[in-house]
Amino acid sequence: MNIENTQSQMRKGVLEFCILSIIQRGEAYPSDIIEEMKKSNLQLLEGTLYPLLTRLKNADLLNYRWVESSGGPPRKYFSLTEKGTAFYQLLENTWREMADGVERVIGNAEKLSVVGSELLDESQLTPDNLQLTPDNLQLTPDNPQLTTDNPKPTTDNSQPTTNN
Repeated sequence: MNIENTQSQMRKGVLEFCILSIIQRGEAYPSDIIEEMKKSNLQLLEGTLYPLLTRLKNADLLNYRWVESSGGPPRKYFSLTEKGTAFYQLLENTWREMADGVERVIGNAEKLSVVGSELLDESQLTPDNLQLTPDNLQLTPDNPQLTTDNPKPTTDNSQPTTNN
């Protein structure tokens, strides 16, 4: 599998949301959008941006206005329409739900681990109470319970018990 292709697909999936996010803060000129994306380490080329802006405009999500420039041709500034604002809010809600779900899946949310038969919060895991190796981890069809040769961790000040 080609990692560059997967990374590209992931970027494309959030590109429209990021562009609308920039524009929803106020009128935006395309080169400013590209610059902000670049500062956020999200590479965006003009050849990608302009067709996307046109598609969003044709979907009545964006308006634009021409502004005369003192040093060159007039500039086209984009803003969200009412429909575009509503669409952006839906995308933002979707993004927050997805990002939260992904964080939970990859483990950056509250991490829980099973040790013995207890659930431990990440803050309770220490090298002293979690030493799982191929030699002391025994999960088999006959023994589906997690057992270790180490003392069972506790969450109070009492003495730990030993799994046998």
